[in-house]
Amino acid sequence: MAASVELDLPPLSLELLPTDPLLLILSFLDYKDLMSCCYVSRRLNQLSNHDPLWRRHCKKYWLLSEAEKSRRNKSWKAIFIDIYADLGRYIQYYSTLKKAWDDLEKYLLQRCPRMISSLKESVQEEDLDAIEAQIGCKLPDDYRCSFRIHNGQKLVVPGLMGSMALSNHYRSEDLLDIDTAAGGFQQRRGLKQCLPLTFCIHTGLSQYMALESVEGRSCYEIFYQCPDQMARNPSAIDMFITGSSYLEWFTTYVNNVVTGGYPIIRDQIFRYVHDKDCVATTGDITVSVSTSFLPELSSVHPPHYFFTYRIRIEMSKDALPEKACQLDSRYWRITNAKGDVEEVQGPGVVGEFPIISPGRVYEYTSCTTFATTSGYMEGYYTFHCLYYKDKFFNVTIPRFHMVCPTFKVSTACMETNHNEYAMDEDEDSTDTDDYEDRCRILDIPAPSGRCPRQT
Repeated sequence: MAASVELDLPPLSLELLPTDPLLLILSFLDYKDLMSCCYVSRRLNQLSNHDPLWRRHCKKYWLLSEAEKSRRNKSWKAIFIDIYADLGRYIQYYSTLKKAWDDLEKYLLQRCPRMISSLKESVQEEDLDAIEAQIGCKLPDDYRCSFRIHNGQKLVVPGLMGSMALSNHYRSEDLLDIDTAAGGFQQRRGLKQCLPLTFCIHTGLSQYMALESVEGRSCYEIFYQCPDQMARNPSAIDMFITGSSYLEWFTTYVNNVVTGGYPIIRDQIFRYVHDKDCVATTGDITVSVSTSFLPELSSVHPPHYFFTYRIRIEMSKDALPEKACQLDSRYWRITNAKGDVEEVQGPGVVGEFPIISPGRVYEYTSCTTFATTSGYMEGYYTFHCLYYKDKFFNVTIPRFHMVCPTFKVSTACMETNHNEYAMDEDEDSTDTDDYEDRCRILDIPAPSGRCPRQT
């Protein structure tokens, strides 16, 4: 039997491993692990300082460009460490919020540049710490991070956080800077420990962020306040929820803007939501609808939910000239969440009888109310041909749904017997194209600074 031969091999060590495979392995590590490698051995310390390894982390966490790197005239690792020393506590939020801000600025610069000029420069850590000391509450890191990029905007019109306009109502929300927000910090019952994020100088409307889990709110939840008009307790404030955190609230809004989900109209962002399936074509005419919920004209108690809708009527540019026509009347079938149906028919739309010709677009805005949290509308327009006066035809209006956002009932409501203030639940939806003929006003005084509920 042949004797086994033992090879005299040196012990395996990092010093003997080739550099390229080790750098490849290190390239999969996160910044924390890569930094830890510096303390393992001299070999790993040398390899983990390989500058291209830190390039990926600078781009991933700080969105740093090659141009910015050249301007700083430092290594990628040195730049990463410098930024981390300043913004390290926000590393899980910074890239998401920075990208949102960059995308928003780029988009608005081409479409409404004056809105960009209203943005304020970033604040420093000591400024945010001073605000926390002033209000006696901790600010969430995602909120702080956003203000390290931009300190909100000046109180101007139009507001960065969207507008809405009706014939007798206008709203435009500014994103408040940190000092103005702190000045509006609430400690009264009903809005205890709530910080305003936005403000409308026309209606006084604000979106608030709860800084503590009190009065039925979740910590860092964002909402529109909605006073309970049936309660005797002034601290009974219901809430329409708009976000579960600042990060989710802000990035969702920005995404709707930059993807074209919210239209830019007259240099303003209008918060209309358009369902791509909510389009109907009859012959050469296409009708599409977008909708929006107005919290400032709505209430939970009594149940009164106000929606506005924007309708676009367009004739194909390829249509023959003799297809030109004029709108004569409208028909609506309005259904609430209970299945109750109301039918409305009337001349024209918003007092007009638009003429539609090849390539022409006509748009108008109207509104409706429901006593239920949701409902839908559908119907048709009746047109007559301009070339053949006796020829009439109907154009379908697609069904479009309107749903109010999630809301929470004030904890103070538990102390109030709402049966003392019964409302007529038969008073439900109405088409408001015929506003001049039919005006419904709830017999409840509107809080100061808010538009009366009119439909």
